[in-house]
Amino acid sequence: MLTKIILLSFCGGLFCLDRIFIQAMISRPVVVAPFIGLLLNNPYAGLIIGVLVELFWIDHIPVGTYIPPNDTIVAVLATSIAVLGGQNLGGTTRDLIALAVLLAVPLGIIAKKMDIFIIKSNNALSDQALEDAKTGNIKAIEQKNYFGLIKVFLITVFYLLIAQSILVPAVIWLYPKLALPVMNMLLLLYYFLPLLGIAVAINTIKLRGAVPVFCAVLLILVVFWEFFHAF
Repeated sequence: MLTKIILLSFCGGLFCLDRIFIQAMISRPVVVAPFIGLLLNNPYAGLIIGVLVELFWIDHIPVGTYIPPNDTIVAVLATSIAVLGGQNLGGTTRDLIALAVLLAVPLGIIAKKMDIFIIKSNNALSDQALEDAKTGNIKAIEQKNYFGLIKVFLITVFYLLIAQSILVPAVIWLYPKLALPVMNMLLLLYYFLPLLGIAVAINTIKLRGAVPVFCAVLLILVVFWEFFHAF
């Protein structure tokens, strides 16, 4: 399991580089989580987690000086906890997915603080690069850019490695000991999270009347579901 954790940490570090360097949108949770799930032979669980995390923070985009929570790290951690935990517990169940997301979200918020620290620490590199530009030292400027990227990669890999090394074994130990009411709560949370994500997504839509229309459609679907389920 340690080998898998190291591999996932390395992949997570590469994905996080896209947030500041390549910016080809491959760092989005809906891309990251299925890929991590694929590496662990469970792309379906990765897709579910990716969609949940993507919707949860879909209205948080890095505009100007605003640094959003690191949803890439949340996607990696939640998928790792759910799938690696499921491989040791007999399967990745819905309540285990809900528990994994619940544990990973706060770490994404903590990772936001880490991102802010990295950005501030890179200000010194930026000032030095400006001085190098005045003297025409192009090679020194390139080296400082590479150093900044390597720093982001190593810090992210270390963060993911520590988080997974603690949380995955903890979930494997704790999950079988959870009481039935807690398991039922996690199952309800699994169904609540998509609704929360959809609500966040709708909040980004500025079309007048979009919310009542969505609520009406959702109500109709629920009625049909209950009707056919009953028969």
